[in-house]
Amino acid sequence: QVDLMESGGGSVQAGGSLRLSCVASTFTDDAASCMGWFHQVPGKEREEFAGIQWDGTRYYSDSAEGRFTVSRDKVKKTLYLEMNRLTPEDSGMYYCASGSPVSVYGRCRWRSAADFPYWGQGTQVTVSS
Repeated sequence: QVDLMESGGGSVQAGGSLRLSCVASTFTDDAASCMGWFHQVPGKEREEFAGIQWDGTRYYSDSAEGRFTVSRDKVKKTLYLEMNRLTPEDSGMYYCASGSPVSVYGRCRWRSAADFPYWGQGTQVTVSS
């Protein structure tokens, strides 16, 4: 069992920045561990956004690439998402997830949200224009 707790969401104006944090009760970089951020807006499914797998390889969706940075602190058992140049389209709930959905190619299957067994409660981000 892994408990996850997100924080850092809030309301900002377009162009602003936020840093989300996700503290895990258990943190491992064992082979096949994946930890990432998922984004959800009302009426739509939760979508992969950014993540780190056990060997440090990072993943970014097209929406996150170039503006957001995912990182981790193993000592603090914390995953971060640095969000810059925010736009109203970035608004929504951000969830932290942990699990081991790994493909035969040795990469986390970030698009398989249903295969992540552990989720936090989410933190809300609202970006106004």
